[in-house]
Amino acid sequence: MGWREIDYPDRDAMADAVAERLADAAEAGLRARGQAWLALAGGGTPLPAYRRWAERHPPDARVQLLPTDERWVSANHDACNLGQLRACFGEQPSPHVLPLVPNVADGEPDVAVAKRSLAGLSGRFDAVLLGMGADGHFASLFPGAPELAAGLDLEGKSPALVVHPDPLPPEAPFTRVSLSLPRLLSTQRLLLMVSGDAKREVIRSAQRLPDPRRWPIAALLHASDATVEIHWSP
Repeated sequence: MGWREIDYPDRDAMADAVAERLADAAEAGLRARGQAWLALAGGGTPLPAYRRWAERHPPDARVQLLPTDERWVSANHDACNLGQLRACFGEQPSPHVLPLVPNVADGEPDVAVAKRSLAGLSGRFDAVLLGMGADGHFASLFPGAPELAAGLDLEGKSPALVVHPDPLPPEAPFTRVSLSLPRLLSTQRLLLMVSGDAKREVIRSAQRLPDPRRWPIAALLHASDATVEIHWSP
């Protein structure tokens, strides 16, 4: 259990290193089963790592990617994590990026699409890469969300859940679908990318005081059967 920290002088160096780790994880999955399964966060910090992976070790359709979480928006929306992931990997041949929400998200949020995507990924992920918000949330497991306890419940049976952040983040005021903590922990490699001194202080607080209601990331860092690889840059 616990964590291992790796510091970088800048975000470019961090993106380079994480890209190599993702490529290695995918290759390990291909050797083991002829397919690779990775769950990847959206957001500005990890996207450069995906682009470097695509440029230097282009994954093909045997690699299946899944967002760790998704806003309840349609696939062509600027806030869609699925669209951002697909854009990083460009034209075919490219990895198969699986959705968590319908292509046109105009109904009441549910996890039907997420469960269909996850049904084909019945084993452990080869890698999970997460980011973290300034409030300590990861994936879409936000402090204050009424679904937080269910999402962090290690005995929970559902691999995904609808989350209503409270308050809604002003930069992305949407209901979410998120993978649950136990599904995210079911992985060969668990990576967390964080940048900036303010977020490092959140990590330090969560390491010292494992209160997931205040900092959900604490539940990840203190999970008994996981070692989190923390990648940090200024």
